[in-house]
Amino acid sequence: MSPQFGLLDWAVVLAYFMALVLMSWMLNRGGARDTRDYFLAGGRIPAWLAAISVLATTQSAATFLGVPDNGYRSDYSYMATNIGAVFAAMLVGKFFIPRFYAAGVSTVYELLDVRYGRRAMRAAGLMFLVGRILAGGARLYLAAIAVSMIIFLEVTPQGIIIASLVLALASLVFSLHGGLRTVVWIDLLQFIVYVSAAVAILVFILHRIPGSMPEIVHGLIHAPGGENKLRVLDFSLKLDKPYSMLAVMTGILLLHLGNFALDQDTTQRLLACRDARQGARGLYMSLMAIIPVTLVLIVIGSLLHVFYQRPELMHGETGAAPGATSGYGNVTVLMYFILSEVPAGLRGLVAAGIIATAVGTTMSALNAMASVMVEDFYRPWRSARGKLDERHFVHAGRISNAIMAAATLAMAVFSYYWQKYSALPLLDFVLGVMSFAYAGLLGIYLTAVFTRRGSERSALAALAVGFLVVLLMQGYVVDLLGLPQEIKRLAFPWQLCVGTAAAFVTCMAGSRKSAPLVARENTPLAIELPLR
Repeated sequence: MSPQFGLLDWAVVLAYFMALVLMSWMLNRGGARDTRDYFLAGGRIPAWLAAISVLATTQSAATFLGVPDNGYRSDYSYMATNIGAVFAAMLVGKFFIPRFYAAGVSTVYELLDVRYGRRAMRAAGLMFLVGRILAGGARLYLAAIAVSMIIFLEVTPQGIIIASLVLALASLVFSLHGGLRTVVWIDLLQFIVYVSAAVAILVFILHRIPGSMPEIVHGLIHAPGGENKLRVLDFSLKLDKPYSMLAVMTGILLLHLGNFALDQDTTQRLLACRDARQGARGLYMSLMAIIPVTLVLIVIGSLLHVFYQRPELMHGETGAAPGATSGYGNVTVLMYFILSEVPAGLRGLVAAGIIATAVGTTMSALNAMASVMVEDFYRPWRSARGKLDERHFVHAGRISNAIMAAATLAMAVFSYYWQKYSALPLLDFVLGVMSFAYAGLLGIYLTAVFTRRGSERSALAALAVGFLVVLLMQGYVVDLLGLPQEIKRLAFPWQLCVGTAAAFVTCMAGSRKSAPLVARENTPLAIELPLR
């Protein structure tokens, strides 16, 4: 391996950062006037830009590195997760987004204030913060792997700390001043950079493989051991398969439902549109764009399998398989290929693409977490002690950004040890981490939106139950408590199913609610929409 990151590569990365600085300066000249402007861009985000921002937010380094790794190790069954995403988006567009606009909320957790009371709202907001720190830190860790390999040529705790710090600081600086308006327009730049990088690496790998396209397709269909590496639909009933159709239509659907409807990181963009219809349109447009992007990444993975594992398709010129670069072996197969095979310049573009996914995702998470901290926690507490100018809360939002950046950085470092212990593939690790917060939130929101049951007390209990049930299914807890080893073999979609079911039953145990969901007063976007 000759992984020298040369002058031309650094020049490309520097040009990317200069473009970020220029765009940030142009967008931040006016500043934010109030918290609605800072956290929701004044409700002026067009649907197409919201779609790009949602896509850039969800397409993290976990996707850029993890999806090719999945294609390298397995087949195309990950593509089937988009089926679950489509059904989840239909539910969100029809039932959830209209109710959020009806309540006139700035964060999705304010809906629980309408249904169950202030304590339930704050508990849900706190659960989001915990979950987003966990998931955001895990995503930052994945990007830090790539940056650590670029800088230090290996993955070590010290390298992860330095790389995570650089990425966290960059994300904080670019999101601090202008708020969501800055974030979504920078997301557009990030999207262009990382999609260009993905397409460029795909073309380059195809150029490096001497076999014809029909030979490659035939070889992937008839892989060694009788495996079909182009299989999309996996109808296996095994509970250790995270992307089987059974998992897709249950746990994966729930995962996307949580992401689209209950994760402030995503819903913040949808609530920043002009109205509920535009917000739903932005969600649907993001789904249309995510499928071809994911396909490009998974094709890269299957071509890397050909490059490293299939000498008959490489005409005897198979590349030196990754495995000796670090303790992670194949888990960084794309980064290994980038550093050892890709020429200067293109290597820098791909590195910029990976950094773009990390900075874009972390920026979005920081702004979303800051909005929850200010609107759901700080504003109610501070307003009770006297009226203040809106700029005070904008300043509080910037401080919250910094606090959340520090917490995300700490979680990224912890993820290094967590992922090594669990030995999970990158993609499964990050998606599984999201289950901790989603289980409880899904349980209470399914109760709040589709039933009249539940109470403040049962909602609080449901959040705790969902989190604890998922925690009990983690390998380290199973080993620590001596629980049955079969629990460790449950794939993350089934962990989410069990946690959500437990939280839903807990929340349903609360007293029956008779008051319909109505709009808050003085909210220009509000409409009356009773519960079904």
